[in-house]
Amino acid sequence: MNFRIVGNISEIETIASRTSIRELEKLLKTYGRARWRKRKGIANVELDDGTTHLAEIHWYEAHGIGKRELKDYFSYEK
Repeated sequence: MNFRIVGNISEIETIASRTSIRELEKLLKTYGRARWRKRKGIANVELDDGTTHLAEIHWYEAHGIGKRELKDYFSYEK
């Protein structure tokens, strides 16, 4: 499902880095050599149908390259 982040991402934390990332080889081939991290955070997302939800999102990030490949969202309740 497609979504768009509305506002800022909060509670950001690293959940994997370097060789702990399962898709590291693909990231290196696609975006280049860097210190890749898999991160997660909480944000409001807007779905294709126009509804807004608080969700946990995952993405890959590297210094000098930025955020790449935002992953599916997961409903989040505090």
